[in-house]
Amino acid sequence: MLEHGGRLRTAARHYGIALADWIDLSTGINPCAYPVPPLPLQAWQSLPEDDDGLVDAAAAYYGTHELMPVAGSQAAIQALPALIPDERVTVLDPTYGEHPQAWRARRLRRCDAHMVDAAIDDTDVLVLANPNNPTGERFALPRLLDWHARLAKRGGWLIVDEAFIDVDPAESLAPYAGRPHLVVLRSLGKFFGLAGARVGFVLADAALRQHLAEHLGPWTISGPARYAARAALADADWQQATRQALTAAGKRLAALLRQHLPAPPQGTALFQWVVHPQAAIWHEALARRAILVRRFDTPPALRFGLPADEAQWRRLDLALHALKDLPT
Repeated sequence: MLEHGGRLRTAARHYGIALADWIDLSTGINPCAYPVPPLPLQAWQSLPEDDDGLVDAAAAYYGTHELMPVAGSQAAIQALPALIPDERVTVLDPTYGEHPQAWRARRLRRCDAHMVDAAIDDTDVLVLANPNNPTGERFALPRLLDWHARLAKRGGWLIVDEAFIDVDPAESLAPYAGRPHLVVLRSLGKFFGLAGARVGFVLADAALRQHLAEHLGPWTISGPARYAARAALADADWQQATRQALTAAGKRLAALLRQHLPAPPQGTALFQWVVHPQAAIWHEALARRAILVRRFDTPPALRFGLPADEAQWRRLDLALHALKDLPT
């Protein structure tokens, strides 16, 4: 099992600090989640139905009807290798760890962002995240479409995880969904802050969606989760205000980290990633101050999510200032 951010209870037990005293910056999830309206009793009592308006709300939000809901993009990440038999798979490195994990039984090659173009002609499946998690690196639409065309021409696949793209939807491949051999994964967990609902979408052609539906079976998303997702996807005013707020918060976080850490941060509106040779020491020191961030080993780096309020921003600033004498 891979470790992920958000293991706050484990950290609280390990460091002997009360759960309520922690700031969790380890996930990249919007700390100001969509305010889900009260759930009607019917959402709990009835089996989920496909014609409840969720797909229509998602189609309006993503700009395409070539989609299907799944129990978070994780469900699709794990299922896709069973539907795509090709052997040569290229995955970004570093990237979200579940992607290489899912394809580990194939001829798996890892490459950094600068090597992808050269790897296209020697791979059958290219899997990447845009923006990339944890580095925040972005891939322009013309580049992605060129890679897809080159792969699809000989039956290859492009799979793009867009879990962190909602702040900048113009960069999404969603309008191109339905093209053969293109798969786009979207999630309500990050931008909407609804990770616990486990709602995501697979944007792909009808044949792949049908095979995926048969593979996953019925009722992949609970009635309450469908209700919450439908409300969030339809709330354009909240979405617009949240894009502005997250953009400002991401810039604020980058500026704060730039003040205290030697390497410049990079990332998205929802997180910042800093390569740091002493990442393990800084991670430990912050944890002892009840601030949980995500540590990476290759390369050694830290990923910081957004504080939830002004009190948390202040605590992070003070903690980083207090650690200024740690090794850099």
